Amino acid sequence: MAEQYADIIIDISHEKVDRPFQYRIPAELAGAVYPGVRVHVPFGRGNQDKVGYVVDLSGQPDYPVEKIKDITAVDNRGITAESSQIQIAYWLKRQYGSTTIAALKTVLPAKQKLKQLERKKILRCVEGEVLQKAVLQCEQKHQTARARVLRAIAAEEILPYELIRQKLNVSSATLTALEKQGYLKIETEAYYRNPVKCADREEKKVAPSDVQQRIIERVLADYQAGHPGTYLVHGVTGSGKTEVYLGIIEQMIAMGRQAIVLIPEIALTYQTLLRFYKRFGDRVSVINSSLSMGEKYDQVRRAQAGELDVIIGPRSALFTPFPNLGIIIVDEEHEGSYKSESMPKYHARETAVQIASMQHASVVLGSATPSMEAYYRAKQGEYQLFEMTGRHGGSMLPQVYTIDLREELKQGNRSVFSRKLKELMAGRLKAGEQTMLFLNRRGYAGFVSCRACGHVMKCPHCDVSLSEHRGNMLLCHYCGYEEVRRTNCPACGSKYLMGFKAGTEQIEEALHREFPEARVLRMDADTTKTKESYEKILSAFADEKADILVGTQMIVKGHDFPNVTLVGVLAADLSLNQNDYRAGERTFQLLTQAAGRAGRGEKPGEVVIQTYQPEHYSIVHAARQDYQGFYEEEITYRDFMSYPPVSHMLAVLVTSREQEQGEKLVRHMAEEIECRRKQEWQKLQVIGPTLASISKINDLYRHVFYVKHRDYQVLVEIKDILERYCKTEESKNQTVQYDFDPMNTY
Repeated sequence: MAEQYADIIIDISHEKVDRPFQYRIPAELAGAVYPGVRVHVPFGRGNQDKVGYVVDLSGQPDYPVEKIKDITAVDNRGITAESSQIQIAYWLKRQYGSTTIAALKTVLPAKQKLKQLERKKILRCVEGEVLQKAVLQCEQKHQTARARVLRAIAAEEILPYELIRQKLNVSSATLTALEKQGYLKIETEAYYRNPVKCADREEKKVAPSDVQQRIIERVLADYQAGHPGTYLVHGVTGSGKTEVYLGIIEQMIAMGRQAIVLIPEIALTYQTLLRFYKRFGDRVSVINSSLSMGEKYDQVRRAQAGELDVIIGPRSALFTPFPNLGIIIVDEEHEGSYKSESMPKYHARETAVQIASMQHASVVLGSATPSMEAYYRAKQGEYQLFEMTGRHGGSMLPQVYTIDLREELKQGNRSVFSRKLKELMAGRLKAGEQTMLFLNRRGYAGFVSCRACGHVMKCPHCDVSLSEHRGNMLLCHYCGYEEVRRTNCPACGSKYLMGFKAGTEQIEEALHREFPEARVLRMDADTTKTKESYEKILSAFADEKADILVGTQMIVKGHDFPNVTLVGVLAADLSLNQNDYRAGERTFQLLTQAAGRAGRGEKPGEVVIQTYQPEHYSIVHAARQDYQGFYEEEITYRDFMSYPPVSHMLAVLVTSREQEQGEKLVRHMAEEIECRRKQEWQKLQVIGPTLASISKINDLYRHVFYVKHRDYQVLVEIKDILERYCKTEESKNQTVQYDFDPMNTY
């Protein structure tokens, strides 16, 4: 029997997960050692007995065999929270390709050497006459500080320590002296940092509709019968999907189970958290990148200790180590932010299904515009599909106007606002109603070019154009390079060096010129850099302190403002011009989601879509809010071109300092797969290799090729072959990344 080896992490704490150590699996332990299991191993020069976790298995030794020690024993204490997380990390590494360490650091909570927060309180230890006598003695001895404290505890049996210190202006020495005399007792208790700050706890609980109740009951019935499943809730904007989530979670909590609620953007956290907090109280918390390291770590500890029922956050919240997970909700499941852009390049949707399978939990995916992948799988029977075709409460879907900007130009309108949009905005300002304007761009200008010779100002380190920002600066959004805007073209010397202006700042300025009386808020990547900026902007708009909200994609996702009766989509087809097979899907989703922000209250809503391509099928179907029509056209195209979800695709990206080295490696890797294709996988398609669409970022050259096949596991095998191939000297100074069913082409 061939020897088997295990990679083992000795210390599970995140900051010490630097590398695994390889051990031999003795014959008597074969079959009992697998990823996630706890084992005892001899460690270090003294062969001290240490507990470690198996993170990977291999049939090949990485070191001379005589230097590899044997595993001593398997720890039989069952599957721990850490074991489950390591199993998830192993699955990520295997399924998506990455180093073991990168997968572990994705999954494991970041343990920090942080001081435990403590809270002190003062307890009264004596009563009545004894206390009054003590006050008199202190006054006679002119111990006024002690007398103040004693009078305070005479009135209240328990008082916060810091309140006494600050309000009564006494020292810690005074309190310690009174404790020694037996008049009071100082108690210390540890407490967690809690990022949730919601003052209003009142909620008007709405009875679910028949459709909502049917979904809630089906999910719970399957779970209680021991058959938890994956469900796709396709509900039009405003149909009440969140109420379905709340109903399911409420019942899960009653059964002693916990819930993870994934949301795609930090900007959505505030409104979502508020609804959940009002329903479930302070056993709800949040994890996202705006929290301090201490706040993040404390939420993980609270979850592990069973002190939380619900955690809300973006994709990283998926790895919250709940001991009794019952449900994972993936809201707005179509969003691209659910796909990790760093190794391992996992997708939260597929990972949620895997985690739920391991922990016998259910998964509910929700969207008004489901991803092609989710809807295709629902049609194939992998997911159970629920359709919610009407808005909750009976409000109507908005009236949509599609404006051809080519005709506007012919009529002499050179403004960024069509005549119809200006007319409707003016009406909303008079009526005291609110407007949202969506632009799929950020910054003050897209790029700066010479109108004389066509030269475009580019980043010297990346193959991308520089964007113009305020302060006369040009900025690279990939590496951060910046330079002062020139007055003359560096190529021909012309003074006609101008910016293509299509940013949110420019829209804001145009609004102030057109409607000087309007109160305007702007929400984009540049105005939401600080920790609480999302909440401040959204709260101000919800409180009707602004008439118009201008923003990028983050304003069209999941927000619910009853007084918004007009949504304007500016340059709707910008996303159609991307060199990407998902461009049509993204455009349809953005336009449908944007249109769904209008008329969510009692007042009817209107939507204006401004476009240069009004005939494009994604725009036509979005204007009609017709998902089925869009899906049928798009899936035909995907099937014909062998794109996901009908086929699967693996992108292999090679980055290198030397262009020739990268070109050589990517060519040899593609040739290796091409040879296998002829022998084993005739239906495999290999596309490339070639330079990536952005061929250089931060002085690193980028080469790419793609592999397509209908069977996902075939692509996993190909990834494994390439990983083994890349252990050669040829790839020593280069980086190889694998991206399955990529959200963006390279």
